Amino acid sequence: MADTQIERVRRFHRTVTEGVGVLQDRYLGRDRPVGQARLLWEIGTRPQDVRALRERLGLDSGYVSRLLRSLEVDGLVTVEPQARDRRVRTVRLTPAGREEWATLDRLSDQLAGDLLEPLSHGQRTRLVEAMAEVERLLTAARVTLHTVDPDHPEAAYCLRRYAEELADSFGSGFDPGRSLLPDPGELRAPRGEFLVARLNGEPLGCAGLKLPVGAPAEVKRMWVAPQARGLGLGRRFLAELETRAAGHGHRLLRLDTNKALTTAVHLYRARGFEEVPAFNDEPYAHHWFEKRIG
Repeated sequence: MADTQIERVRRFHRTVTEGVGVLQDRYLGRDRPVGQARLLWEIGTRPQDVRALRERLGLDSGYVSRLLRSLEVDGLVTVEPQARDRRVRTVRLTPAGREEWATLDRLSDQLAGDLLEPLSHGQRTRLVEAMAEVERLLTAARVTLHTVDPDHPEAAYCLRRYAEELADSFGSGFDPGRSLLPDPGELRAPRGEFLVARLNGEPLGCAGLKLPVGAPAEVKRMWVAPQARGLGLGRRFLAELETRAAGHGHRLLRLDTNKALTTAVHLYRARGFEEVPAFNDEPYAHHWFEKRIG
């Protein structure tokens, strides 16, 4: 990573924080800093689970508690334990909080308009398009990969969505019972690994790796949620699985796929996988790929 890239990122941070008023204690001219204003905005007009809110924003629990106490003192929110589980707290806006939320919404629109107003039509278009690209790349940078047990609830969620999408994509449908999908034990150490991608505490995709003794490693059950496509997560999964397979001493990585999954086929070829004759009897496969790794 070049020092010039680091410096450009830091300059960008300084420009943005100055431009949107983050350095001011009275964000958007209100009587609160940006942290309180952002939390109020995220709570929105319906009740929120405090823990889920904290995970979505990636904030420390103590910091969130202090922000919530400040908003409670100002009469903008109420925080109450849930009846079925008092360890779980719910936050909601008061009538005064809803008024403040609407004011923040109006002032945020005004700030955005003020940023765009001095620019020409072409400059506005370029800035908005550049912002969309920056948002996409920053989102991609915040996705994290985690090794989980194949029976973990997040893994189960991803695999269920994976099967549902295959059923919709394949002309003949998809029956997991007919497929050569590995049982959970084959994706659990030491026989394999299972990865889940998360963003703001939410699962966005999964990928399994079989590590059989005396045979090539194999990619299984790789899926990326529709809302996360375009973030390069498929490439990232493959790169991580290649690294892990090589780390276990494997020099060949295999996978199979269906002809309906054209984007996946293109990705595999772009990542250096070469099409080979069938190496299994997977009834839903039309393409078989291998790649030398390590």
